[in-house]
Amino acid sequence: MTRILCDEQLLFRPAVPADAPRIQTIIRQAQAQMRAAGSLQWQNGYPGPEHIAADLLRGYGRVLCRPAASGDAEAVAYGAVSFDGEPAYGAIEGGWSSDDAYVVLHRLAVADEAKRQGVATAFFHRTEELARARGVWFFRVDTNFDNHYMLHLLEREGFAYRGKVYYDSGERLAFEKTLR
Repeated sequence: MTRILCDEQLLFRPAVPADAPRIQTIIRQAQAQMRAAGSLQWQNGYPGPEHIAADLLRGYGRVLCRPAASGDAEAVAYGAVSFDGEPAYGAIEGGWSSDDAYVVLHRLAVADEAKRQGVATAFFHRTEELARARGVWFFRVDTNFDNHYMLHLLEREGFAYRGKVYYDSGERLAFEKTLR
């Protein structure tokens, strides 16, 4: 197994259409991991190729890549990073700490060969850097009640539970971190 290099050596960039096959592979791996862990999240075909295509079209898709000997950079993580708000967050059962602009991260997935190497943490940190560079001081995420990997990461990264949000697919736990 090739170890992922330190956070500083990973390239965080907008995803492009040529990344779509690798992104779908990473998503399928994450779906299988969730299924094996007994999680109900992402077990209904979501996110599928149409969700990734929409992310790319809107400019939300981001990949974290490791350098390769060939000079190319292979994606080891994918997420949708948006500064456009999340409609479901407007009807939270609970409350946000501010009505100010925020960044939201959806669909974070890490390739199997990169798990437990700090890649998800690095993706969070790079998203925070992107938000700060835009003068955005709030970072929001939601996840399923049984996504223990994400729940652990959110706790470790200092996110506070803010309540519940609802999608057509069901209830999600909502979290927020202040970036100042």
